[in-house]
Amino acid sequence: MKYLFLLTVSVLSSCAVIIAPSNEINRIAKASCGKCNFEMTSDECELAIELNGKYYFVEGSSIDEHGDVHNAAGLCSKIRDAKVLGKVKHGVFVAEKFELIDIK
Repeated sequence: MKYLFLLTVSVLSSCAVIIAPSNEINRIAKASCGKCNFEMTSDECELAIELNGKYYFVEGSSIDEHGDVHNAAGLCSKIRDAKVLGKVKHGVFVAEKFELIDIK
């Protein structure tokens, strides 16, 4: 009986791990300069994204990696779509991948 109980607990525990929701984000998000376009507090222009109505600065990719930020299509001038993969940790989006989608 003791072994049956332990087996049941073990199976239920492993099921909980399997069905636990992942906090990994893999989607298209709005991206721009947090200071210039998302009205976030910063001393300088920084890359940020919008997820579910909330804004997050991005770690793992910088605003300067995505072209001239102050030209007509730059991230200080426009809000762009980006393919993002990563997780929100401590209020910051930690990017594993960050790719701006070309403007058509």
